[in-house]
Amino acid sequence: MAGMLLAAAGFARLGVWQLSRLHQRRAENRIMIAARAAPPVTLGPATRHADTLAQYRVVAAGRYDPAHELVIRGAVLEGTPGVRLVTPLLLSDSGPAVLVDRGFLPAPDAVTVDTRGARQPGHVTVRGIALPFEPGPGEPVTSAGRTTWRRLNLAELRAHSPYPLLPIYVQQAPDSSLPPFPRQLEPAPIDDGPHLNYAIQWFFFAVMAAGFAVLVVGRSGER
Repeated sequence: MAGMLLAAAGFARLGVWQLSRLHQRRAENRIMIAARAAPPVTLGPATRHADTLAQYRVVAAGRYDPAHELVIRGAVLEGTPGVRLVTPLLLSDSGPAVLVDRGFLPAPDAVTVDTRGARQPGHVTVRGIALPFEPGPGEPVTSAGRTTWRRLNLAELRAHSPYPLLPIYVQQAPDSSLPPFPRQLEPAPIDDGPHLNYAIQWFFFAVMAAGFAVLVVGRSGER
């Protein structure tokens, strides 16, 4: 019985922890919602404190540098394997640049893709959402002379870049004036995540464990 009661207490503690994570996420969500509702911010060569612009709508103008384009492998869209195409947008001839996630390209192996048809020469204007770089190593892999990346890691990308990179990247917003691929994606929705469901599950386990313990004691008392 003691073991089951200890388990029930542990399950209940995990439920409380998930509720605290839910409150934390909702606080973060309020900040994100306010950022997305703010007027768009223009990125330029003189932009300062760009790391504070995560989740803000941004506008950037310049020219793409396809020579330093990035392929992010392992993407999936509606069950179709592919890659994300990320291209540096030079904000001036000598930099800095902001990386632009231009969207999804299908690829049967989620690695190999021909990006030449996706090039946009000349001066372009990009609109989208500024996002923080992804945690964890980039894990670059070179095969057949082409390097692909697992994720966007700022430190590793800066080590490979010939010019300064802003500390945020831009997820390009869907634009009907552009070709269908790369397919621009809507930003991830702002929601509560799984924390409430997890909390309910842990509390359910706690009730089950406590109920089982009481049932065992009741049966023992009948003997």
